[in-house]
Amino acid sequence: MSRKWLGILVLIAVATLLLNASSCGFNQHLVSINIPESGGTFGGVGPGIFFDFTAIGTYIHPPATKDITDLVTWKSDNPQVVQVSNTGVVSPNVSCGLANISASFYDSPNDVISNAVPVTVNGPASLGCTPAGPQPILTVTVTGTISGNVTSSPAGISCDTGSSCSSQFTTGQSVTLTATPASGFQSWQGCNTTNGASCTVFLENSTTVTATFD
Repeated sequence: MSRKWLGILVLIAVATLLLNASSCGFNQHLVSINIPESGGTFGGVGPGIFFDFTAIGTYIHPPATKDITDLVTWKSDNPQVVQVSNTGVVSPNVSCGLANISASFYDSPNDVISNAVPVTVNGPASLGCTPAGPQPILTVTVTGTISGNVTSSPAGISCDTGSSCSSQFTTGQSVTLTATPASGFQSWQGCNTTNGASCTVFLENSTTVTATFD
């Protein structure tokens, strides 16, 4: 074989290799996204606390695994509870409950979506959080032979002698009851602390308090 034809064959082989390499890189496709974090729980609301999430992409043609945290579109399915930035920073918003965080990326013709990671926001009312689920009910019963009234702070309870009344409050809330009898106050039952005609209840569960006017 002449040196001329040998040179041509070498050029063809090199061109073929370059073309294949270029084609393979051009056709690289994203096939899956994984968020490796397991989620977590925030103890209150507010942007000062956060989790950093990452998105790991798996590609084919050629196979590769890459950090694509800043390339994906992040989503919270309950943004009132948990919000997420375009760089995967997850923080509690204004409500408590459960939100699922996911990431997606459009690699034509497919919209690739990640696994969903649960994040819970829960905690005491003192941290600005209204816990998820039913809130406790405070029931006040006023008994005795003397007329009088029991009121609450925050408002919600106003009961006269011989009656019962109820109101729903936030879990973890402190409620102060004040008894105002026409004359003579005898006792409280069901309070966490008492001071004369005043009763304080720390509501973790539904509670009944009895005031007796005699």
